[in-house]
Amino acid sequence: MVKNHLKRIAVPRSWNIARKGTTFVTKPNPGAHSLEHSMPLSLVLREILKVARTAKEVKRLIKTKDIFVDKRKRSDERIPVGLMDVIEFPQIEECHRILIDSKGRLMAVKVNAKEAGMKLSRVESKSLLKGGKTQLNLSDGRNIIVDKDAYAVGDTLQLSLPDQKIQDHLKSEKGALVLLIGGKHAGTIAKMEELNQNKIIIKAKNQKFETLKRYAFIVGKDKPAFDSLKQIA
Repeated sequence: MVKNHLKRIAVPRSWNIARKGTTFVTKPNPGAHSLEHSMPLSLVLREILKVARTAKEVKRLIKTKDIFVDKRKRSDERIPVGLMDVIEFPQIEECHRILIDSKGRLMAVKVNAKEAGMKLSRVESKSLLKGGKTQLNLSDGRNIIVDKDAYAVGDTLQLSLPDQKIQDHLKSEKGALVLLIGGKHAGTIAKMEELNQNKIIIKAKNQKFETLKRYAFIVGKDKPAFDSLKQIA
């Protein structure tokens, strides 16, 4: 039988919640994000945004108020909300982007309405379709079909919401700005100095260090793509 809860003490380290308290917490439904880089909407509302105190209050809030994730209205408190997602409360004109702090924990940063209409998503894999088109499989579970394959695994796409149009292409290459989403330097935004097959060399605050390529999420060229990213740079 599939359990609908997790023990609080056993949740991923990226979940920014107290380790002491109730024994169990809400488990997210399978969805777009990995368990490591997402939390159920219920916990985001309670533990990060603090707009509700209990699971019962969350259910009432979702039922009576409009809550959007990436410009889509949500009614399930268990959906996974993850890195780069935008949570919007249109009735109070407030928007927040999910990012990662210097301790590798998920956090929310308030954004303006313009930024709330955009997000970054990393290319995780791709496949060739009939007719010569390419399907890009992205880090937030989206699949985008493109006519011309100019994208590599590890690149980041800037997308408009909710229509998912590609606004910009951030290549995984020397000189790119990356947000590290894993390892002991998680939450750091730095410049990529070297790129090898599985590892990269990063320069941050006059320090160079090596980390795994899979920890690198490209977030800009000469500067971060979004103002919200500058708050953790």
